[in-house]
Amino acid sequence: MQLVIVTGMSGAGKSRAIDTLEDIGFFCVDNMTPQLMPTFVKILTDSTEPREKVAFVADIRLGDSFSSLFNALEELKSMNIDYKILFIDADNDVLARRYQETRRKHPLQNSDSPVELSEVINNEREKLKKARNIADFVIDTSLMTNSLFKERVAELFLDNVSDSIKINVVSFGFKYGIPKDSDLVFDVRCLPNPFYIPELKKHTGLEKEVRDYVMKFDQSRGLVPKLQDLLNYLLPLYRTEGKSQLTVSIGCTGGKHRSVVFAELICENIKEKGYNASVYHRDINR
Repeated sequence: MQLVIVTGMSGAGKSRAIDTLEDIGFFCVDNMTPQLMPTFVKILTDSTEPREKVAFVADIRLGDSFSSLFNALEELKSMNIDYKILFIDADNDVLARRYQETRRKHPLQNSDSPVELSEVINNEREKLKKARNIADFVIDTSLMTNSLFKERVAELFLDNVSDSIKINVVSFGFKYGIPKDSDLVFDVRCLPNPFYIPELKKHTGLEKEVRDYVMKFDQSRGLVPKLQDLLNYLLPLYRTEGKSQLTVSIGCTGGKHRSVVFAELICENIKEKGYNASVYHRDINR
């Protein structure tokens, strides 16, 4: 099991860290009571479908029970559970500004005995000092954009940072409408249509005879590298911008022939570039 324990200053970005970990395949539990961590880990490891990636958030919202985190860590060590601690931090003035902008109350603020926000932040930092000192990774978000923060988290816990974005390649028929979740749409109705070849009409782009027909034309062979070059340029930009999922839709008239051939070719190229990609043929059986 790959176990990550996320902690840090309130307002520094722990929620965004968990969102990113979920995007890259972690099973995440927010505000986990430390005393329950070893038991929960044992349940997950003994399950018939054990989780390979797990992340817990434990922070000052737990109150006095947060101090039991360190006992829980010792117990996890005795169970031979390898864990990493990710501490999310930011400068005090940045944290104060974020709370003022969002008008949210700090977890340590008590309306019955109001205390200056700066003092509350200092109190929290003192309570978290030990956790920060033993952290394996510390990310300071003071001057970090959301996309850069996401990339940093992904880099820490992925062997291949390209896996931080999931590419869905979808073939479809324009007669049935463009997929609503499309980010990029390519129209291949400009290519010769196998539908008008009687012996190919009832076949699909997954079959060799249809693929060979579509790809025997110069315009088809010329279009493939152009689409591949465009995607090879765009995908790193989308990943750097922090996008976790991208849907590339390729359409022809009915969604059975040309779009299927091109979706398969495009998906194959994306996988060769090291991305996590899958292909789905929405209208192939219509």
